[in-house]
Amino acid sequence: MHATQSESTPMKTLAAVMFALTLSAPVAAQEVIGGYAAYIGRNDLYNSNGTRLTEAWQVLRQDRANYHRFGIRQTGDEGDPYFSDANNRAALEQMLMRGTVHPVARRRILEGGASVYVTIYGRGGRGTHVDVDVFD
Repeated sequence: MHATQSESTPMKTLAAVMFALTLSAPVAAQEVIGGYAAYIGRNDLYNSNGTRLTEAWQVLRQDRANYHRFGIRQTGDEGDPYFSDANNRAALEQMLMRGTVHPVARRRILEGGASVYVTIYGRGGRGTHVDVDVFD
C-alpha cells in the first residue's frame, strides 16, 4: 500500500501541474498589441448626433472616431493603428467589458478632462480586451 501511495503522488503532482498550465495558457498567449494616450475633451463626450454619451466605452470609442475619422485631435491625443479600423472601434465595448477600468477612472472619463492610457491586448493582431488607466 505504501508503494501505491508513492506512485500516485507523482501522478497527482503531474496532473496538478498540467491543470495549472492549462489555466494559464490563454493568459500567457495574450500580448500587448498596442496602446495610446488620449485626452478626453468635450468633443469626446457627445456622439456625432450631439447626444451626450453615458458609458465610458462610448466616450473612448468616440475619442478614437474623432481622432481617426473626423480629425478632431486635442493636446495629449496619440494615434494608434488598431482603432483606425472602424470595426475595431465597434468592438471596443466588448473589449472593455473583458478588460479593466477602475470605477473612479470610469467616472473621470464620463466627466471629461481626463488623460487616459489604453493598453490593447490580444493574440495575432486581434484585440481581445483593453485596460484603461487615468492619469494626471
